[in-house]
Amino acid sequence: MALGRAHSVAVSGVDGQIVEIEADIGRGLPAVHLVGLPDAALQESRDRIRAAVTNSGEEWPDSKVILALSPATLPKVGSVYDLALSLAVLDAAKKLPRRQLRESVFLGELALDGRLRVVRGILPAVLAAKSAGWGTVVVPHRAMAEAGLVSGIEILGARDLAEVVGWLRGERYLPVPEPFEQGEVSSASDLSEVVGQADARWALEVAAAGAHHVMLTGPPGIGKTMLAQRLPGILPALTEQESLEVTAIHSVAGTLPEDRPLIDLPPFIAPHHSSSVSALVGGGSGMAKPGAVSRAHRGILFLDECAEIGVKVLEALRTPLEDGEVRIARRDGVARYPARFQLILAANPCPCAPSRDADCVCAPAARRRYLGKLSGPLLDRVDIRVRMQAVATGALIDEVGESTADVRARVQAAREGAAQRWSEYGWRTNAEVPGPALRQKFRLTRTALAPVERALRKGVITARGADRALRVAWSVADLAGAAMPGSDEVVMALDFRDRGFQ
Repeated sequence: MALGRAHSVAVSGVDGQIVEIEADIGRGLPAVHLVGLPDAALQESRDRIRAAVTNSGEEWPDSKVILALSPATLPKVGSVYDLALSLAVLDAAKKLPRRQLRESVFLGELALDGRLRVVRGILPAVLAAKSAGWGTVVVPHRAMAEAGLVSGIEILGARDLAEVVGWLRGERYLPVPEPFEQGEVSSASDLSEVVGQADARWALEVAAAGAHHVMLTGPPGIGKTMLAQRLPGILPALTEQESLEVTAIHSVAGTLPEDRPLIDLPPFIAPHHSSSVSALVGGGSGMAKPGAVSRAHRGILFLDECAEIGVKVLEALRTPLEDGEVRIARRDGVARYPARFQLILAANPCPCAPSRDADCVCAPAARRRYLGKLSGPLLDRVDIRVRMQAVATGALIDEVGESTADVRARVQAAREGAAQRWSEYGWRTNAEVPGPALRQKFRLTRTALAPVERALRKGVITARGADRALRVAWSVADLAGAAMPGSDEVVMALDFRDRGFQ
């Protein structure tokens, strides 16, 4: 009996776990048996790895081969284990030195001729290997740029199985990733292109300063979508840790461009209004894939024509908005994806959506029913609501508004002030601060809180709404350079919740 061993990584959501692969060559008719909860794609690897080993000039054992993936209770999904499976078999056949093999993790799918193909989830797999204390990871050559984003661990790239075997035998070297240099991306859209809408521009600036959720309502063609598309431009660039979080999600989703492996700018995700619950929050058969809310992590989720979206789809947003993550149970396990995003909703005031309210032909019941899809609990989680008005003729000849760069500088200063204030508690933005902290450790003066108390007594806002208004007040104060909000900032925050929404 001969026993071989190699290691790979199982990725569930954005979390990875080291998988030990054992190969046993024993007596019996030639066959390959795979155990350890493999899915259909992994079951088919028996034929792939056998052809790849033979076509790479190596000899496949002419007897019974048993391949076991441990931990046995962990579902194994995908073709990322192909390279490690083939090396475990060659190790069991005593064709490979064991020192390098035992100290490395191997990732990649094998073609029938031995070529290594890129798979999803390379970045979270490398992060898991580093966290587990491994020193070397071998990945497909085309995935080197993505894997090289992780520092503190040796990354080697190979084009085919023969190169990996030659490296293990000490006959050749495998290349390492080139030093990563992210090129700048210039946006063709600027905030100065928006005509008029001073109130909406100010609301977006406050939202950017504190990572607050926004709802824009108004007739079509007045700039709701245009404003939303320019919001990412006034947001600060992602930190290194945030960039890796976002990039790992897009790696699992398969939406990571090869020419730009690191996402260092806030993503902007705008799903169609006909999207399903699975498309929005994640799902699918087997292991759940990340949805739009996770791909928008640390960025913007823009739902245009939100009144046309199904009620169940909208209600599915409530948990991610509160928890900042989604957990999806499927046949192959529970996937966890971060989902801390800024929600931007845009809607027309009624189904017919005329340019002037006076031209509306909808019945009053139809108007109420149209925006009635947005439930009270969902709207209560929206911090800023703006009713946009049609642009007056004078706006076309007025001076050009502030540019994206000017607004971004103010937002950056406000974000830095907030991050410094909350750093001791692990919060990054005002929107992340829990209500108890706002009411106790960072309690405002009695004069500043008076407008909130009056609104609560009148039933205008809920307790959750009061907390959200206080968060917005802190953002307004940060933009003004104030040490803490006063009554003016609190009144402005309350005004953002109610002004012209209905």
